[in-house]
Amino acid sequence: MIQAICKDEVFLAQKAEPATAGDLQIAADLLETLEHHKEGCVGMAANMIGVNKRIIAFDNEGTYMIMFNPEIIKKSGPYDAEEGCLSLTGTRSARRWKSIKVRWQNEKFQERLKTFTGWTAQIIQHEIDHCEGIII
Repeated sequence: MIQAICKDEVFLAQKAEPATAGDLQIAADLLETLEHHKEGCVGMAANMIGVNKRIIAFDNEGTYMIMFNPEIIKKSGPYDAEEGCLSLTGTRSARRWKSIKVRWQNEKFQERLKTFTGWTAQIIQHEIDHCEGIII
């Protein structure tokens, strides 16, 4: 179900709780909400729909992808970026990495590991910041 976008910075500043297999519906809602906002949004974290769980959804080169409990375990190539967010007004500066290695769980809660680069890596970093309670 499409959910309202949370703009409460106090809520958004909280560190997310780990996701569990009981959170699959939250992931489905997150994905549906992201698809609804596809014209102006390429990624979302669960706290953006008012759920404090470590779940992200994003456009992975034209295909939507969900990650449960993502964490960056390696990064290289720092650069500065300007980013916007559906939950916030305007754009803000953020330090990003050109290449990141991410560990996460898929919808069957099997662990996955992959290196992402470029635009996709930037999107993932933005959404993981949401999970950490970092407001860009």
